[in-house]
Amino acid sequence: MAFNPLNMKIVFLDTNTVGKLSELDELKKFGEVIFYPFTNYEEAAAKINAAEIIITNKVVIDRKIIETSPMLKLICVAATGMNNIDLACAQEKKIVVKNAKGYSTDSVAQLSFGLILNLLNHISFYDSYVKSGKYSSGKIFTNLSREIIQIKGKTIGIIGLGAIGQRVAEIAKVFGASVIYYSASGKNNNRSYRKVTLEELLSTSDIISIHAPLNDLTRNLIGYEQLGKMKRTALLINAGRGGIVPETDLARALDENLIAAAAIDVYEQEPIPVSNPLLKIKNPEKIILTPHIAWSALEARQELLRQVIGHIKDYKKHSV
Repeated sequence: MAFNPLNMKIVFLDTNTVGKLSELDELKKFGEVIFYPFTNYEEAAAKINAAEIIITNKVVIDRKIIETSPMLKLICVAATGMNNIDLACAQEKKIVVKNAKGYSTDSVAQLSFGLILNLLNHISFYDSYVKSGKYSSGKIFTNLSREIIQIKGKTIGIIGLGAIGQRVAEIAKVFGASVIYYSASGKNNNRSYRKVTLEELLSTSDIISIHAPLNDLTRNLIGYEQLGKMKRTALLINAGRGGIVPETDLARALDENLIAAAAIDVYEQEPIPVSNPLLKIKNPEKIILTPHIAWSALEARQELLRQVIGHIKDYKKHSV
C-alpha cells in the first residue's frame, strides 16, 4: 500500500517549551498533529498511545511508555540532550530517535556574556539607581559607588570547550581577554587556546564560564573546596548544566565571600524549589539567577523546530 503522509499521527507533548512559533504549523503538512502545552509523565502514555511520531523536549519517554505505544516509529527530541529517552528500549523496538544539534550555540554564548557584563558593569544596580530618583537628586553627573571592571586584560577560564565554549572563547578574545580551558574528559585538545588543569583554571581565572555536559566526570565538579581555590575577585557563570556546581556549596561560598559573584542559568532541579539556597544568600546582589533561558533566543527556537521538521521529512522519505 502506498505511503500516505496524511495517515501519520504526530503528538507534540510540551509545546510551551518552544513557545508560539509559526514553524509549529508546518508540522500539519505531515498529517494529524496534536499539540499539548504541557504533559506530566503520568499523562504521556495515554496521549501518545496511537502516535507514529512524538516530539518532546523534557517529557520522559521510558520503557513503560514505549512499550504501551505500539504505533510509535520516531521520537524527535526538541533539544540536544536525550537523557529523558530510554534509548536502549527505543533501539530494541526499532524506533528512531533524533535530537537537535548546534541550534543554541550563539544564544547561549550571548546570554553568558550578558550575565558577565551585568555583573561587571552592575547594570541592574545602576538601572535601579536612576529609576529610584536618586540620580535626579544627586549633585554630580555620574555614580561611582560600584566599581565597573573591564574584561580586557582578564583571564577567562572555560570548562567545556565544545561548540558553545569555543564561541564564548571567540567573543572573549574580541573583548581582549586571555582564554584558557579545562577538559573534564581530557579528550579536547584545541590548539587555539591553552589547556590547563582544573586547579590552574580555578586559581588563575578572573571569570569562569561553564559549558560542559552533566556526566560522571562533571557532576559536583566545582564544589566548596574548588570554589575556595578561586580568586576572591572572580566571577562564576554556569550556563552548562545544573549539578556541576552544588548549589549549597555555591551559596556558602558567596556568603563567605570566597568569590565575588555568580550568575546561574541552570539548576539541579528545574524549576527551582523555594527552598533553593541560592534564593537565600545574605547579599542577593552577588548572584544573578535566570530560568534556564540561555538556549532560548527566538532564532535558536526557530532553528530547533526546523531541525525537528527535517527529521520528520527524512522519516517520511524513507517510509515511502
